[in-house]
Amino acid sequence: MSLRTTTAPHTHTTDTVQKVMLQVIYAMVPGIIAYVYFFGIGVVINIAIATVAAIGAEALILAIRERPIAPFLSDMSAVVTAILLALALPPYGPWWLPVIGIVFAIIIAKHLYGGLGFNPFNPAMIGYATLLISFPKEMTTWYFPQEMLAHSWNIADAVSYIFNRQLPDAQTIDTITSATPLDHLKTQIGLARHVTDITASSKLYSELGGYGWEWINGGFLLGGFWLVYRRIITWQIPAALLVTLGGIALVFHLIDGGRYVVPLFHWFAGATMLGAFFIATDPVTSSTTPRGRIIFGAGVGLLTYIIRTFGGYPDAIAFSVLLMNSLVPMIDYYTRPRVYGHSR
Repeated sequence: MSLRTTTAPHTHTTDTVQKVMLQVIYAMVPGIIAYVYFFGIGVVINIAIATVAAIGAEALILAIRERPIAPFLSDMSAVVTAILLALALPPYGPWWLPVIGIVFAIIIAKHLYGGLGFNPFNPAMIGYATLLISFPKEMTTWYFPQEMLAHSWNIADAVSYIFNRQLPDAQTIDTITSATPLDHLKTQIGLARHVTDITASSKLYSELGGYGWEWINGGFLLGGFWLVYRRIITWQIPAALLVTLGGIALVFHLIDGGRYVVPLFHWFAGATMLGAFFIATDPVTSSTTPRGRIIFGAGVGLLTYIIRTFGGYPDAIAFSVLLMNSLVPMIDYYTRPRVYGHSR
């Protein structure tokens, strides 16, 4: 009599890729609401454009690969990638920015390597980095929060500008655009101005970070806590990222408070919380071991501070994540848990 053992997995869960992706989308809602409140409906239009383009690109490449289309489209992974990329773009950039970025992310960064589960780099961040390098003017043209505009934009204004680059009456490009707080701060520090003078003399800043950005980051922080509570993600990567970023920021601030800002500014400006809880925690491209996740998160935090402070780009989440993605195989190899019955 022979005994047969079924193939793995031997434990089962009710979670599917679709359910996990939907949980991630739900968790982003507080941050998106804050984003729309401060920067207008252009954020939603960007998300809609990127989502439609992502679904189209995914269906096209699946058809070319002769793979079933419906099961892969329904897993919602392309939609999550689209939302993450859209949130990283200027809210009123030209319509073709999210289209080019998401098509490159889906076809090149995802399916060129075999599709979901095989891509070594975060697709949304590959799309963002491609756009930033290829179209630096469009990617660095940001906009004042709605409350700072003399004429608040409605949906018609936003659609007209995004698709036709037509501004509402009595507005020029100089009256609606501005550097981001991180970019403005970096430029002014380069002119030998004191941090306190910079933040006190501009409406771009608030008590915690950039005006409006502290609420946006707070929304993504809230959603991130919910993902950890639901065990969709683990705590190691976001905790290591934020502690490392805050710790090194504190050290430099104590050394020279006139040149280096406090940790809270780095936490609540730019894409810090979005990166910590929604981008760096991508289960496919991040480390899979407990110790490896801590190393991975700490590496992203360290690189983010270095690039923000000393590099050529004001925000560095995308490049930091991509650089650490390339180290994941080595991190996982050297942090493998001890197998029962074997020495380490």
